[in-house]
Amino acid sequence: MMPADNHTLFDPVTYILTGITGTEESHDWISIPFCLMYVATLFGNSLLLLIILTEQSLHEPMYLFISMLAAADLLLSTTTVPKMLALFWFRAGEISFAGCLTQMFFIHVSFIAESAILLAMAFDRYVAICDPLRYTTRLTKSVIGKMGLTVVTRSFCIIFPLIFLVKQLKFCRTNLLPHNYCDYVGIARLACDDIRVSVWYGVAVAIFVIGLDAVLIAVSYGLILKAVFRLPSKHARLKALRTCSSHVCVILMFYTPAFFSFFAHQFGHIIPGYILILLANLYVLIPPMLNPIVYAVTTKEILKRVINLFYRCCSRSFLL
Repeated sequence: MMPADNHTLFDPVTYILTGITGTEESHDWISIPFCLMYVATLFGNSLLLLIILTEQSLHEPMYLFISMLAAADLLLSTTTVPKMLALFWFRAGEISFAGCLTQMFFIHVSFIAESAILLAMAFDRYVAICDPLRYTTRLTKSVIGKMGLTVVTRSFCIIFPLIFLVKQLKFCRTNLLPHNYCDYVGIARLACDDIRVSVWYGVAVAIFVIGLDAVLIAVSYGLILKAVFRLPSKHARLKALRTCSSHVCVILMFYTPAFFSFFAHQFGHIIPGYILILLANLYVLIPPMLNPIVYAVTTKEILKRVINLFYRCCSRSFLL
């Protein structure tokens, strides 16, 4: 489909993703770190899921939440990166309207789900440190299952209206989407209608959902720190802080690029477009790649099983 005239309404059958605008000549080079990060994401999160699901001793609340986070990371990266690589390598930027909406939906659902999972993990750490005697009775497998279902239901209910809002828009400018994946704001900006409702809904989700999750996590850790510093021995305080260190790292890796990208878009008129697109790629690429590394390095039980798994694989290769 060719770009339409500015005054002619049309139903977009396909969109053309243009990639990172202004860096077209460097797409082949940009694809290299993108591909490496995606491979690392697939390997790390799949390994994490394999270890947690097959080790009965790891079927505890903290590890079950980690497995949920790994599943969300796999969904987020697999929804976006393969199409990015096809665009960079084969200039295959064409995507159907339905495919674009599907990609947009799963990107935002994954993001909202990860935020909720991080909040659930903060609650897990709060109970473990502030109310340890009731930990096993409060966070049973049944409760965790209900929390997982709530995460999925909440994410779906929050993001589904975005599909409805986009489908109500009238498009008349162009079907060229200046991005390397289908982003809600990017699609809405191609419309000729008044998009204030769409924009305000997106802002409301960012502030009242993601922002509220971040505030509740901060409150949880404030209470955790208060409880930790009341512990009688230095060894107990350090042990408690170590159990939270990996989760804090993951929280910072998730929310920092997300909020930085959100605020950068508010000043999009003074920031080059390719910078905004690169920032938008940070929370799609970086957290899913680094999360399994952080948990493997900082969690003794997971690290031990990773080492044992590699040892067994190397031993079998040597015998063969």
